[in-house]
Amino acid sequence: METYFGHREFKSDKPVLTLGIFDGVHRGHRALLNSVTNKARSLGTDSVVMTFDPHPRIVLSGNGGSLRFLSSLDEKLGLIEEAGIDKLIVIPFFIELSKMEACDFVKKYLVDIIGVGHLIMGFDHHFGYRGYGDAATITEYAARYSFGVERMKALKEKDEVISSTLIRELITEGELEKANSLLGYPYLLKGKVIQGKKIGRMLGYPTANIESDYPYKLIPADGVYAVEVVLGSSHFKAMLYIGPRSTIEGDSGKRTVEVNIFDFEDDIYEKDITVRFIHRLRGDRKFGSKGDLLKQIDKDKAEALRLLSL
Repeated sequence: METYFGHREFKSDKPVLTLGIFDGVHRGHRALLNSVTNKARSLGTDSVVMTFDPHPRIVLSGNGGSLRFLSSLDEKLGLIEEAGIDKLIVIPFFIELSKMEACDFVKKYLVDIIGVGHLIMGFDHHFGYRGYGDAATITEYAARYSFGVERMKALKEKDEVISSTLIRELITEGELEKANSLLGYPYLLKGKVIQGKKIGRMLGYPTANIESDYPYKLIPADGVYAVEVVLGSSHFKAMLYIGPRSTIEGDSGKRTVEVNIFDFEDDIYEKDITVRFIHRLRGDRKFGSKGDLLKQIDKDKAEALRLLSL
């Protein structure tokens, strides 16, 4: 996949285009991307995705605040490439762009920059100032500028529309397995291993503390998870804890993300790490003693190994 940051060098001959934020690149997005690649193949042209960075909501909110999202730009690009897209263009999002009228947006970006031959829209896609551009207006512009247009239907799971908003809610609530089903892959967390307090090592379960490489990354609900860890080209079974470690640090503990990699003793501080969340074993809880905590951790490990071996 050819990736363009900005549009100065972008070239294509009447490509098939879709555009959007694609947070999480979930199954609904995948269906849209598959339609784009299939249409491009039938027309003998490029399949193209246009997305925006930073996330528009971060820019419009001023500083992002408590906003959290499913995927960083790096994660998003990798998932879009997996879908078989030929070219991806990342447009810098800024306040002035949010104020551009729909007609001006279509003329500048879709017609002049992309040279779109056919546009495939998501079922709920809006564009231009205050989102006034919709399926009706894009049909009008398509006729004016001579490009084809079609709109995808919503993809549903048990009568529920698959959306980034729904998946974010599920992950926040600890409904990991359902979220993974809607994503179509295990939820990811990428980051760097940082120094911790070595509490896990004192308990006989050394952990690697993880700091996300994306400040707006949605961290799943507090609790214990069966996960897969990727270090370079190597994959490992592991269990991961998210929470304030209240049994050890009382009620003043800071929320941490730490992973115990099974049968692993290497020093990986400052290394890049990827975690794939497979199952949520349980929610977080405060135990009466370290002994009680250790007994539960032993049970957590046994259950994680069982689930990861299925």
